[in-house]
Amino acid sequence: MDLRIFTEPQQGATYDTLLTVAKAAEDLGFDAFFRSDHYLRMGSADGLPGPTDAWITLAGLARETKRIRLGTLMTAGTFRLPGVLAIQVAQVDQMSGGRVELGLGAGWFEEEHKAYGIPFPKEKFARLEEQLEIVTGLWATEIGQTFDFDGKHYRLTDSPALPKPAQSKVPVLIGGHGATRTPRLAARYADEFNIPFASVEDSERQFGRVRAAAEQAGRKGGDLVYSSALVACVGKDDAEVARRAAAIGREVDELKANGLAGSPAEVVDKIGRYEAIGASRIYLQCLDLDDLDHLELISSQVQSQLS
Repeated sequence: MDLRIFTEPQQGATYDTLLTVAKAAEDLGFDAFFRSDHYLRMGSADGLPGPTDAWITLAGLARETKRIRLGTLMTAGTFRLPGVLAIQVAQVDQMSGGRVELGLGAGWFEEEHKAYGIPFPKEKFARLEEQLEIVTGLWATEIGQTFDFDGKHYRLTDSPALPKPAQSKVPVLIGGHGATRTPRLAARYADEFNIPFASVEDSERQFGRVRAAAEQAGRKGGDLVYSSALVACVGKDDAEVARRAAAIGREVDELKANGLAGSPAEVVDKIGRYEAIGASRIYLQCLDLDDLDHLELISSQVQSQLS
């Protein structure tokens, strides 16, 4: 079971804070550092000092880390043209020595689009499908050949399809709760399928849909990595769990029901339930980025038991 650190910087974080967390995650043996791709805070957080761009952040981290993998849950398809995104991700992959993974989604948070003048199209899913075909097609085009695409939303003509990532194939993550279109898209393009903030039961159903869609598409269901994203709130005792829950504005009982919360033993047990339904990777949503002791506890008392 891989444990990955997943951050939500739109809630309030500087690049330096993210760098500190990423380096701590690397030193503590976590598999990866991922971040969301949002430009506006959600809920009651003040969002200060303001948003950071996901791929600019990852470019910086690519040069300042050595081992840990880097990626997004999920890059918003509404924020970037697919040709530009292919260049950005390939460049960051080169800068990292081949440690980047691309989570790509349709985009959903209309308020942030209004706040920063970003178009919010109605047909987001159809655009996402074209974006995935373009990004993966550009990377797969042999050097010296050109790439063309004539879709409803995007057209590329005689693209040199450069630059290339350092990896022979950048892993592509697709995720979500959709029962039909999302599994079909994952079956066609994804190396990993992620379901965020879902119960064991709902996750099992969605994993089953993706496996079935993969087999219908001519792939083996086991060809994909299956993962979950869950909020983390771990403490060595009840008082520490309560303190960490209060720090992120959540209730302990709610966190235990919907996330990975409680003692290390409780969290290990719940992770085992996700493992039993096929998850081999967990993204730990860490909301208090100043609490590095939280990461240390998870590393020493949770991750150590899983390995």
